Amino acid sequence: MKKILSFTLLLAINVIANAQTDITKPEGLKVGDIAPTIVGIDQNGKKISLKDLLKNGDAVLIFYRGQWCPYCNKQLSQLNDSLSYITAKTATVVTITPETAENIKKTVSKTKASFSIVEDKGLAIMKAYKVNFGVDEKTIQKYKGYGIDFEKANGANGANLPVPATYIVGKDGKIKYVFFNADYSKRPSVKEIIANL
Repeated sequence: MKKILSFTLLLAINVIANAQTDITKPEGLKVGDIAPTIVGIDQNGKKISLKDLLKNGDAVLIFYRGQWCPYCNKQLSQLNDSLSYITAKTATVVTITPETAENIKKTVSKTKASFSIVEDKGLAIMKAYKVNFGVDEKTIQKYKGYGIDFEKANGANGANLPVPATYIVGKDGKIKYVFFNADYSKRPSVKEIIANL
């Protein structure tokens, strides 16, 4: 009887765990989708609106995890170094993050980012672009062991992160390029982004 109860309990835990994984599993948007509206405030207090950005050309939207992520810092540094090539194509780079304004300042300090970085309060933008996911308890504890506390990094956004995706939105408001990979170490090259503008 105990074996049956233990097996039933284990089965129930696995079902719940799998159900939670499926609920939080991000899927991203696809090429050809209409890009959801973005309205936010960047690190300089400037209002950022996707509608306004598209009046000038394409918009390159990049989701990053936080200043604590070396892969994110490398990507943003490379973007900043090659920013003139992107703007020469009449495109604007905007990055979106769940981290707090205080931590965005650290990102700017580490990467010298001169493009807009938007704090995604309430995860509204991440959810609209289907890149958000809740970090599981095991990973939360693992990262705390490395000195990374999502509550401190993201404030009210808590233990939620984006898949570090890149979207290029054309002047027509449609997504024309997507890089979406759940492996956070994989990022598109600046060359690839420029080739798709």
